[in-house]
Amino acid sequence: MNNKKIKIVYIAHPISGAVEDNIEKVKEICKKYLDFRIFPYAPYLASLLYLDNESFRDLSLGMAINKLFFQRRFIDELWLFGDRISSGMEQEIEWAFEYNIPIFAKTPETKKALKELRDKIKKKERK
Repeated sequence: MNNKKIKIVYIAHPISGAVEDNIEKVKEICKKYLDFRIFPYAPYLASLLYLDNESFRDLSLGMAINKLFFQRRFIDELWLFGDRISSGMEQEIEWAFEYNIPIFAKTPETKKALKELRDKIKKKERK
């Protein structure tokens, strides 16, 4: 196995709301895409084991740690799943733009929302 060919993909998915259901969805997505070419990675799942998703302090700490995966270019791509782009996902998208990490929307809802977000960012840049 050639490790250089394994792509590490950050899996972004809304977590708030139906937290347990969303965690299960992320786990299923990771199982679906895991093979010798792709390693789906959702670091926030580990954080949810010991951080309180309702605590601003814990959420801030979790997001700061997640940003390191983008800053250090630990991941090769950002994949978006779910029925919407949550505020946390929007932050992850901004980091991907900032660190030039390719973004792929994988559901109809995230494709539409990503296009709208890209248009919004382009308008900001023109000002």
